[in-house]
Amino acid sequence: MKNATYLLVFFFLLLGLPAILAQEPKKIIIEHSDFGDVNQIEIPDAFLLTGNVRIIHDGVRMFCNKAYYFQNENYVKAFGDVRMIQGDTLFMNSKYAEYSGNVKQAYATGNVVMRSPEMTLTTDTLNFDRNTQQASYNTYGTITNKDNVLKSKSGKYYANEKKFQFLTAVTITNPKYVVKSNHLDYYNNSGHSYLFGPSTITSKENFIYTEKGFYDSKKNIGHFLRKSYIKYKDRLIEGDSLFYNRNNEFASATNNVKITDTINKGIIKGHYAEVFKKKDSMFVTKRAVAINLVDKDSVYIHGKKLLITGKPNERIIRAYNNARIYKTDMSGKCDSIHSSQITNITQLVGKPILWNFENQMTGDVMHLVGNDNTQKLDSLKVLNNAFIISKDSLGTGFNQVKGLNLYGKFRDNKLYEADIIKNTEVIYFMRNDAKELIGINKNVSKINLTLEGNQIDSMTFFTNVDGDIYPEKDLPENARKLRGFIWREDERIKTKDDIFPPEENEMNDKIIKESKAELAKENVPMKVRKETLDYDKNNPTDKPVVK
Repeated sequence: MKNATYLLVFFFLLLGLPAILAQEPKKIIIEHSDFGDVNQIEIPDAFLLTGNVRIIHDGVRMFCNKAYYFQNENYVKAFGDVRMIQGDTLFMNSKYAEYSGNVKQAYATGNVVMRSPEMTLTTDTLNFDRNTQQASYNTYGTITNKDNVLKSKSGKYYANEKKFQFLTAVTITNPKYVVKSNHLDYYNNSGHSYLFGPSTITSKENFIYTEKGFYDSKKNIGHFLRKSYIKYKDRLIEGDSLFYNRNNEFASATNNVKITDTINKGIIKGHYAEVFKKKDSMFVTKRAVAINLVDKDSVYIHGKKLLITGKPNERIIRAYNNARIYKTDMSGKCDSIHSSQITNITQLVGKPILWNFENQMTGDVMHLVGNDNTQKLDSLKVLNNAFIISKDSLGTGFNQVKGLNLYGKFRDNKLYEADIIKNTEVIYFMRNDAKELIGINKNVSKINLTLEGNQIDSMTFFTNVDGDIYPEKDLPENARKLRGFIWREDERIKTKDDIFPPEENEMNDKIIKESKAELAKENVPMKVRKETLDYDKNNPTDKPVVK
């Protein structure tokens, strides 16, 4: 029984012997030196090697002018024109180096140069761990490859992944732009950069800021998250998620989008936007609104889709599908809106309705004309089926004027005079100075009316006056409204928030809630949008083309 136990133990020792042997570090081999010496007094336990020294260890070849080889420690100190070669992929030069065969780690200092087929790293001091294939430096370093020059105060290089990680003051210089960050991961083969914390990309065309982003230096495209923006000379693009293509100066933004026109002081908002810089155009949707400053007041234009084209000072805004407009003293809605800085005309097309203080106006087409000098509203044109309605100031009736066309004039953005021509009809509640009702004027004639206090103050009739003034009791209720009369007070846009339909407000609340939840995830890894990596397959120019 005792012998059997010894045999069993011996058997297991034999099984474990290969593993024990495999863990034994390989010895450093001195392949050649012109001269060798041992001096136990000056350098105990070391061989002095001088002249054309060649050393081999587990796939690494080392060359130098002079070396101390500590055989017991399996350790080398190398001096003068030191070169280390790992296979055919990694080369390192320095003035001085140390290498441990037991832990397979190297230390180099003095004009260190590490090279691979794809890049060159220069620094003063470098540590290289062959087990993990990682190099690190804490002195200023410069990496040069085919496309870029990277400089940083400290960094790490992962040889297997061809990846650099910079944690302090990194700068990437490309012929087209400069990237600056304090935390950047750079993949040398793909040219992909991942930016963390405050980072910038500066070029002649624009300035990009992000606190979490991705940039492909080979394709010149990027994706940016967290407090990101793209700044041009004439506009600033912000959003929760930004996509950018430097080749054709295309940018798209998703969620909480804000585009500021820095020249015209205008703002475009929405939850999705596409900006074609070279075409001077942009497309905005999902609760889209254009905000422009007119005479110290903001004008809001909304549509399911907004299209903005033209150079600075020549912008054209097109809003379509349930378009709406709001200003503190005026609001309206229609199928589509066309507003041009060139002509200073804003057109409301497709069942337009406009409210100016207490006056409701409708027609087939409306033109709001601005004054080029004062930047205030100058005049109004209501073409075909013009109809203006205002409530009687004291009673329950309505003052009404209708005709083929209406031409109005503004003073301080208030409609103060209007001419209604052709096929004109009127119903007007006449009151004396004591505000007592004199009668109801029902007339057919070309009319000029003036407004005071935002209500009809006087009417002047021209040519072929055909009508009467009726006592209130003599004009029945069904005769007090002109044909086509519809009072639409319940549709009136009274605040800037009323320009958005309920479904778009619901979408907005959902997006804001999701955005806040996403921002709360501080340490979530960067997820690059699929369309960013597959941009060549999904070219944005295949989307609605702006002409």
